Amino acid sequence: MSVQLEIPHAPLAEADKLARRLRRQVGQAIGDFGMIEDGDQVMVCLSGGKDSYTLLDLLLQLQAKAPVRFGLVAVNLDQKQPGFPAHVLPDYLSARGVPFHIIEQDTYSTVTRVIPAGKTLCSLCSRLRRGALYTWAAANGISKIALGHHRDDILATFFLNLFYQAQLKAMPPKLRSDDGRHVVIRPLAYCRESDIAEYAAQRQFPIIPCNLCGSQDNLQRRAVQRMLAEWERQQPGRSENIFRALGHVSPSQLADRRLFDFSFGVSSAAAPVWPDDAADDAASTQA
Repeated sequence: MSVQLEIPHAPLAEADKLARRLRRQVGQAIGDFGMIEDGDQVMVCLSGGKDSYTLLDLLLQLQAKAPVRFGLVAVNLDQKQPGFPAHVLPDYLSARGVPFHIIEQDTYSTVTRVIPAGKTLCSLCSRLRRGALYTWAAANGISKIALGHHRDDILATFFLNLFYQAQLKAMPPKLRSDDGRHVVIRPLAYCRESDIAEYAAQRQFPIIPCNLCGSQDNLQRRAVQRMLAEWERQQPGRSENIFRALGHVSPSQLADRRLFDFSFGVSSAAAPVWPDDAADDAASTQA
C-alpha cells in the first residue's frame, strides 16, 4: 500500500537548494511565532503523508543546530482503516532512530458508521483524531503539538471559511487549544505544497495514502485548491500576496465591531433607535 510520489528527482545541487529553502522557511516560522522554546517536548503528528514526513525530517535537521534544546517524538494514530500498512511507520522511524508512539483507535468504524455514504468524512474524522492526539499529549508531558499544515492549507482554509462560513478566519501558525491545555504549532506555515511534494519525492519517504477520505473528489477544499492553482497560473505570486495579507490585518478597515470601536463621533447621549423595516412589516402583518 506504500507508494512514492511520481515526481522527477532534481539534480543534487537543486535538491540541496530546496532543502536549504525549506529549512530556512521552517526556522523563520518558528522564530516569527515563537513556536519552540528551550526545554519543549514537541510531538510531531505523523500521518504517513508527504507533509508530516517533511515536517519531521526538517525538525530533526534543525534540532541539531537550533539555538534552544527541545525533544521530538513522532506520534501516529492508527485509525484501523482496512489494508493500512501498520509496519511502514514503525520501520521507518526505527531505522532513523526517532522516538515514536503508535496510538491504536478504531475511528474508521465510527466515522463510516455515523456519516452517510457519499458525505464528507473529514470533519468528524478530524475531531476524533484531534481528541486522541490531545489526550496522548496531555498524558505524556508534551508542550507543543506540531502539525504538517503548509501555506497552501492555510490559504485554502481561509477561503473555505470565507465562502461557506462567512468568516475571515484561517489556520494560525500557532494556536492555543480551546481548553487552554495545548499549544499547536505549524512550522511549515511558510512552505509551498509544491516544494514539499518535490522534497518528499527526493527523500523517498514511504508515503501512505489516506483511503478514508482521499477518494472523495467532491470535497469543497479540492475546489478551492483548484481555484488557487488557477489564480497562480494566471498571476504568479498571487497566493504569496494573499498569505502575506493574513499577517497585515487592519481592523478599522473591516466591519467587526468586536475588533474595532466604531462609536467615535457619536455623542454620549443615548443613541437614537433607527427604524427597522422588518419590525414594521411584522406589525403591519399582525394588524
